[in-house]
Amino acid sequence: MNRRMVFYMIGQIIKLEAVLLVLPLAVSIIYRERCALSFLITALASLFVGFAVTLISKPGNRLIYAKEGFVIVALAWLALSAIGAVPFVLSGEVRSYADAFFETVSGFTTTGASVLTDIEGMSHGLLFWRSFTHWVGGMGVLVFIMAIIPSVCDRSIHILRAEMPGPVMGKLVPKLKQTAKILYLIYIVMTVLEMILLLCGGMSLFDSALHSFATAGTGGFGIKGDSIASYSPYLQWVIAVFMFLFGINFNIYYLLLVRRFRSVLKSTETWCYIAICLISVSIITGNIYSIYGNLPDSVRASAFQVASLVTTTGFSTADFNLWPGLSKGILLILMFIGGCAGSTAGGLKVSRVVMMIKMIRREFMKMIHPRSVSAVRIEGKKVDDTTLNGVNVYFALYMVIYFAVFLLLCLEPFDFETNFTAVAACYNNIGPGFGAVGPMGSFSGYSAFSKIVLSATMLLGRLEIYPLLFALIPSTWTKKG
Repeated sequence: MNRRMVFYMIGQIIKLEAVLLVLPLAVSIIYRERCALSFLITALASLFVGFAVTLISKPGNRLIYAKEGFVIVALAWLALSAIGAVPFVLSGEVRSYADAFFETVSGFTTTGASVLTDIEGMSHGLLFWRSFTHWVGGMGVLVFIMAIIPSVCDRSIHILRAEMPGPVMGKLVPKLKQTAKILYLIYIVMTVLEMILLLCGGMSLFDSALHSFATAGTGGFGIKGDSIASYSPYLQWVIAVFMFLFGINFNIYYLLLVRRFRSVLKSTETWCYIAICLISVSIITGNIYSIYGNLPDSVRASAFQVASLVTTTGFSTADFNLWPGLSKGILLILMFIGGCAGSTAGGLKVSRVVMMIKMIRREFMKMIHPRSVSAVRIEGKKVDDTTLNGVNVYFALYMVIYFAVFLLLCLEPFDFETNFTAVAACYNNIGPGFGAVGPMGSFSGYSAFSKIVLSATMLLGRLEIYPLLFALIPSTWTKKG
């Protein structure tokens, strides 16, 4: 284990967070809010700690392997969340550090679950920081580090693989630094475009920026008590469309830019993602038609919630707790499926679901024709056994952790639906669940212990389990190599 390189990278991350805190500080100053002092103190302390860690840990050898990549990612996200929670507590607007940590982890992991009960009573600076964490965490802060800092480490591909979601990760161009720049350029352009369209619909600059941050990161922190419900149908459609777009693999947008249209058309995952959304919207529209009484409102409500939950954003325009059982069942399934690999969405990912379905089909064929040899193919290419085995192991581990967390939550005085969907909402980085944690509720009723457990669950979901587990295993730190 190259410990010096690990802590050197953590120091860089802490310094970066100090710089990021300048933005909410500026917003607080503009609105003349007392929380400006909280951001200033946190930023200065972060800068001091960051410089101290990088100076002490400056490595002679910058070479890292997969193990270091996993540990760097896990510790970086823990450090980001731990420091990012401080302004909430210093300002006095959040009652305890456990609540502030939950809120900050929810922000950086783009979950959108909240313990706050009076959103509209918060200061502009903290509302900005809360939503900005979505944007920072959406694409991955370490990807950002690699895009702006030259030669941050050797074999940075291990960091990118550990932080980017999905069963496989590939470079868009030969140089990893260029890949990171391309990803962030696409991310920024789409965020700005959404902001412009929201402004055109009459939304204020502040609201447009925060909703664009939350949509881009598929996070879903609202700044109003009813999330998006009080905004106009035009604004709801803009947000719904961009939620859908941010759930697509960013490689697709790069392929469109370089005019490789044939490769885009061959994307099995993208077509499956589109089909899942269209079928879900059609069924739910028919199921809730009697509630809304007209087709346009039914389609809009259905499309918004489908886009919100399949991309694990978590915005809402309606209390889907009150929808019929069929609609709630479909939304629950969408929570688990999630968006495409290589997007900012959470969940299992469409690519994994497609692979598992094809593996099940292959096993059925082998039962009927034992001597037949069939391969699992995605986009016309054979998926190697290592990737397939990785998908199986990930799913098994995913389910073990899910039910372990669920059992811990059963110690709380909430009903089955609330606890079960609370785990789904945090693990899949969605935000709202059903019952007491529905779109009109919050996680404030849970104990400090459960909030810490759910915070860890959000990190496990965003980092796809392995980085955090590797960082917690003692042998990771004791074994050489």
